[in-house]
Amino acid sequence: MKPTQEPGEREALPCLACGTTDTHGDAAPVPRLRSILRLVALCIALLGLGFVVGRAQAAEPPRDSTYHLVVPLVDQDARGFTYADGRGRARIVSMFYTSCKYVCPLIIDTLLKTERELAPAERARIDVLLVSLDPDNDTPEALKRVADKRHLDTSRWRLARTDKAHVRTLAALLGIQYKQLENREFSHSSALVLLDAEGRVVARSDRLGEADPDFVAAAKRVLAKD
Repeated sequence: MKPTQEPGEREALPCLACGTTDTHGDAAPVPRLRSILRLVALCIALLGLGFVVGRAQAAEPPRDSTYHLVVPLVDQDARGFTYADGRGRARIVSMFYTSCKYVCPLIIDTLLKTERELAPAERARIDVLLVSLDPDNDTPEALKRVADKRHLDTSRWRLARTDKAHVRTLAALLGIQYKQLENREFSHSSALVLLDAEGRVVARSDRLGEADPDFVAAAKRVLAKD
């Protein structure tokens, strides 16, 4: 037989927060519950911060950015990436092809000389992208041979290929003219194009064989802002 309760008495209720039993019916402090609530509030705040950061990172590039263009690329190590993956760092872009015997080696010479005009700390913060005009022949292996022969710093330099349609699109975007000749060689312009961290064209140079002082100065200004 269940014992009857005296008037004013009630059953002891377990405290869900701390596992103890409230035998008096009065609301006792529950430090553990407060800790849980604080932890929940902290988690919500962190989730909110992550959402804001994620949205900022995924924000569209500026309207005048070249990174609106979607170009799939494969580099000298056969790693896939996209043209817009360069966002976040200053970058010099040009176009070449590995079997070129005259202009393209000079493009690389000019890029190396341009880098030497930068302080080591500046040089470490600028990337170089060379995209092939000849995807039929410039395999990752062919690109790697050039990178190795010229002792390029492939932590910052990427020699890359894409398909013919994207070659045309990228060349048009960067203002680089080219034409394939009957002997399968290419006639092409030698422009170096400087992009800021958002992919906007800051400067360009057609000077070959030596660093262009104005181009170097523009690179220093861009790096000073980053």
